Amino acid sequence: QVQLVESGGGLVQTGGSLRLSCAASGRTSSNTAMGWFRQAPGKEREFVAVISSLGGSTYYADSVKGRFTISRDHAKNTVFLQMNSLKPEDTAVYYCAASLRLGIPKEEYDYRYWGQGTQVTISS
Repeated sequence: QVQLVESGGGLVQTGGSLRLSCAASGRTSSNTAMGWFRQAPGKEREFVAVISSLGGSTYYADSVKGRFTISRDHAKNTVFLQMNSLKPEDTAVYYCAASLRLGIPKEEYDYRYWGQGTQVTISS
């Protein structure tokens, strides 16, 4: 089992920044791709970003490309999502997830473990 705990959410104004963290514990492994997803009110959960197990590859949704950066610190078993130039449409609950698949998985079904989510609200 892997436990994931997100933190760093909050309320910021349009154009502001937030840094989300996801701390992993339990049967963690360096062979784990880590992803971020989000779910806005009334919408389905959607992919945001993913980083490969060794951190050499990343992939972003078009809606966040150039504004968000995913990174990981293996020594601390933590994954980060730096979010800049935030927009009201970025408002959502953000979820961290761990996948046992190789590469940079982008689908929800690729991920076995999920955090409880952290709320991000962007005011206009």
